[in-house]
Amino acid sequence: MLTNRSAPPATVTPVLVYPDVRAAVAWLATAFGFEERVRIGEAHRAQLRVGGDGAVVVADAGGQQVPPSAVSVTHVIKIRVPDVDAAFARARQAGALVIEEPTSHAYGERSCMLEDLAGHRWELTQTVRDVEPEAWGGVTVAPW
Repeated sequence: MLTNRSAPPATVTPVLVYPDVRAAVAWLATAFGFEERVRIGEAHRAQLRVGGDGAVVVADAGGQQVPPSAVSVTHVIKIRVPDVDAAFARARQAGALVIEEPTSHAYGERSCMLEDLAGHRWELTQTVRDVEPEAWGGVTVAPW
């Protein structure tokens, strides 16, 4: 597969709509440590690096593209972090709305849920132990 320095290298890249692209880029950098990689116009779009292998595109609102509304949650972006509690504290300090405090789950993950300045939901997750899906009621269809 060809690479393109003008496009994120991730297999899946969510495009999230914000009313203010520059404010979103600044907030995501402060709250989650994302790094801006490419800026497309001053207020049109930006490509952000997430960790070592992830990407997010921040896009401007307009036409049919609108940020989330308060009446429904249409998506959650899950981000794997090395320390959920530290990432949670950083995001909360930056003004993220706390939806769910950090919690350890039977399936071996510790996670929390936050909402950003435009209403996008972010789940920060950290593996705390290896658990086979059958141990908590899941079914392994094909191993990772």
